[in-house]
Order: sequence, then structure tokens, then C-alpha cells
Amino acid sequence: MEDRAPLHFIAIGGAGMSGLALVCDRLGHRVTGSDRSESVYLDRLRAAGIEPRVGHDADSVPPDAEIVVSTAIPDDNVELVRARERGQVVIHRSDLLARICSRKRLIAVAGAHGKTTTAGMIAHALARAGGDPSFLLGGELPGAGPGGAPANADWGSSDWIVAEADESDGSFLRLEPEVAVVTNVELDHHSHWGGEAELVDAFARFAAPASALVRPAEPRFATLDGAGRILGFAVTPRAGGPGPAAALLATDVTPTAGGCSFRIVSEELGEREVRLSVPGLHNVADATAAIGAMTCALELDERLPRVEELIAALESFPGMARRLERKGTRAGAVLYDDYAHHPTEVAASLAALRELPHRRLIAVFQPHLYSRTKALASRFGRALAGADEIAVLDVYPAREQPVGELAGVSGLDVANAAADAAPGRRVEWLVDLETAERFLAPRLEEGDLLVTIGAGDVFKLGERLVEDR
Repeated sequence: MEDRAPLHFIAIGGAGMSGLALVCDRLGHRVTGSDRSESVYLDRLRAAGIEPRVGHDADSVPPDAEIVVSTAIPDDNVELVRARERGQVVIHRSDLLARICSRKRLIAVAGAHGKTTTAGMIAHALARAGGDPSFLLGGELPGAGPGGAPANADWGSSDWIVAEADESDGSFLRLEPEVAVVTNVELDHHSHWGGEAELVDAFARFAAPASALVRPAEPRFATLDGAGRILGFAVTPRAGGPGPAAALLATDVTPTAGGCSFRIVSEELGEREVRLSVPGLHNVADATAAIGAMTCALELDERLPRVEELIAALESFPGMARRLERKGTRAGAVLYDDYAHHPTEVAASLAALRELPHRRLIAVFQPHLYSRTKALASRFGRALAGADEIAVLDVYPAREQPVGELAGVSGLDVANAAADAAPGRRVEWLVDLETAERFLAPRLEEGDLLVTIGAGDVFKLGERLVEDR
């Protein structure tokens, strides 16, 4: 990528791509782009003065631009075909991310689950405490944009940048973090990784360049004791060196009104109370990892805000959009939306919602990707058994088609697994958003909690059902 070269983003409306486009615009590049449909991210781009095109058109590609693509862009995309015919430079999203991050001192957050929230917590705390970080996130952080609008990216004045590191296609290996965070390791992207051993090795290579590493104390997940009250991370001063790992523990986790409190314990910090405005043990784990990362960064740069200020700033973290996001009410029922698309995430989200007052917890799940559904249908069923009533939609295909070894895979596989895992509870196969809306709208009552779950467009169901935002 030449300095300030014009850039054209194919699929500019994604969470990651739109954030890169915003930052490149701030850095002085002329930015154009297109996406197949409207999204909230296109609205954010327009607010910043970028005019994305809806629909792909070969004639919309500026002949002098370098082309930015993600793994999801097929080779036959008409804009990509035109650019290659002209001999234009094509840049993968991850290479652009790596080049941007190389301009700053990088805190990179990776992991199968929780990386968006953990990275958002770090960016929020640093910003609220006066650290003015740059950040590139895989979701929107409420209040982080101009005028208090949500934002998934910003270019701050400090030396530090916080970025989400995506393992889905292995592209996180292009980053060179100064502080590396691994929230957990679990096989999620079955179409890319051959198995867990290969994935674990990739995470080790991701962390190797870092000066400090925050990782689960247990090899893969933050550890919980029998009562589910202790979550632990190890903080290693030098990821690839001989430095000993110090324990960073969260204990005495207590639900509060709409959130939770806990005590953070380490040799470096002693004992400190932390209050969060978001519920659930998974958010406690993410906050613990975030505190570990900020502690490491502070040891490397004493100009950053003090630990006390950073922990205090965490208390106002509002949660990321689509991460247990409260959408509104209908007939006295409260509606939430969550991006969970792996059984571990689904189970964690439902456990967190169970901490809130409710008469009946209703989960509406939309599986994401045929490959993931085929591999994990039975586990999704067991995770959904954490709800009192369960509704399942068909698979959101994203970049996949139900052909070849994926032929015949559908959301009905998950619905059947949920019925097996939750005998005696109501399980509905509702296929699509319209059917789900017709079925659920008249059934919601005072005291119900309904949560839409999935990485596709299931959030639109909640928006249709909400009467009072």
C-alpha cells in the first residue's frame, strides 16, 4: 500500500472492513467502496463523509485505486475481476490491518470467544481515563464515536492502538503485537483449521512477537472453580522469553442490578474491587483479561493512565453492540440480542441472562454457517437447553452454500438436538424471521426475557418485535 494511495474496499460494510476504511480516511487516503446491502456500518461511513455504493459494479472501481478485499470475497466478484484485468494492486484486509497497526504500539486481542468485548473494554477504559487510543474492533462500541455515537474504529493521538485479531482465516498471524491477549482457544472455524493442535500452534505463533502475553491460566479457557467463582489468567512479562507468569484472578463474583461485581487479585495489583455494568461470568473473564493487558501496557509505557483510573473507567463500559444488547420491550417482556454463534458463547449468554429477573427465558437461535452447524449441532442443542423455551431458525449461510458435504444441513438439525437436550420444554422450528415474528409476537408476556442469538440477521427479529426502544 503506497502512502495515501486511493483505496477501494469491496464489501466495505462489514464490521472490520468499515473500521479500516474509516481509519484510512482519517490517515488521508481517498476511500471508496461497495457492499451488497445496506447496514448500520454504511451509515457510519456516510457520517464520516465516505459514500459507499450499494451493489457491486465493475464500473465503480476507480482505476487508480488499490483494492482491499477480505477472505469472504469470491474470485468472480465483478469489481475484483475488473481490478485484476487492469493490473491493480489487491490487498487483503489483514495486510492492511497489519500495516496500520505497525504505526502504533499494538495491543492485539485474539481468542475464540470474547475478543470483541475484551478489546472494546480496553479501548473504552483507555479513552475514558484520558489515554486517547486508536482502535479497530469487530463490533460497535457505544459512545465511542463523534457526538457519543457508536463506533468500531478511531485514530487517537496516543502511541497505542487496540485491535481485534481474527483467527478465522489465520490472518492474525500477520500482526506483531507488543501486548498479546488470548482470551481462550477453541475450534470454531472448521472450514479453515484442520484440528485443535494446528489452531493451538497458530495462537502460540500469534503471541510469539509480543513483549507481554495475557492468556488463560488453564491451557484453553479461563479457569473456574467448582462454584464458578474464580476465573484466572496468566500474565507473562515476555511472551517468548523466560519470564515467569503471574496469576491474575477474579473472585467473589456477585450479580448486581444489570451487572456484576468482583475482586481482582494479583501480586502486582493486590486486591481491588471491580464493578461492571454488564452481567455474566464471561464478561468478568473479559474484564480480567482487559485489566491484565492494560497492566502490561502500563509497565511498558508509564505515560498511560494509572491502573486505578483504568479500572474505574471500566465500570462505565456499556457493553458492545450485539453482545447481550438490550433492545427494548414488548407487552412487558424485555428483549435482548446477542452475537453468540458457538455453543460455548450461547451457553455463556443464557447463563448471564438467567442472572436477571425473569418469568420465562425464551431463546431464538439462528445458526451461522452450514459447516459450523454440521460440526456442532448437538452441542448447540445442549447449550440452548439453558433456556425455558427455544426457537430455531434456518442457517444463515454467509459465504457458504449447502452443497457437497454440506448438502442437507439445516437449522432443523439444531432444533432436533435442542428437543433431545431439553425434554419437556417447548422447542419450535420457525425457519425464517417472518414465521418467528408471527409466532412470538402474541405470546410475549410481562416478565419474559427473549433473546435473539446468532451472527446473521436474527437481530432484525428483535427490532420488529420491540414496541418501546
